[in-house]
Amino acid sequence: MKVIFQQDVKGQGKKGELKEVSEGYARNYLLPRKLATEATKDNINAFTQKEKAKRAQELRDRQLAEENAARLKDIVVTIRARAGSNGKLFGSVTSQEIAEALAEQHGINIEKNRIVQGEPIKSFGSYEVKCKFGFGIDGTLNLLVIEK
Repeated sequence: MKVIFQQDVKGQGKKGELKEVSEGYARNYLLPRKLATEATKDNINAFTQKEKAKRAQELRDRQLAEENAARLKDIVVTIRARAGSNGKLFGSVTSQEIAEALAEQHGINIEKNRIVQGEPIKSFGSYEVKCKFGFGIDGTLNLLVIEK
């Protein structure tokens, strides 16, 4: 019997794979546990449509990441922070604050875990912060920390 695997099954097949398995194994193990579906024409067609949609979405996400990385080169994000008399900040500038300021000032939404700081920002000044967009695409964000 031909089945389309819905999940990885050790020793049998990977998710999305079309494979011939014994009928008893399919009916008694794979199908009841929803590890696979029977490979009818309708199921094969539905699966290929899902795969096409998934690839199209990945392509759109990649293009958005490339656009955002290109936009980061030309902008400066300003963060206002409070500091003591010696110029050291109370605490440090976090990735969350950078992500919020970027969204507010320039309309670019980046998750805070995609912003990589080499070391904590604890004083006023200009910094370059790396942003990882996925798909092997990185961008550099110019950050300016000024007094509140």
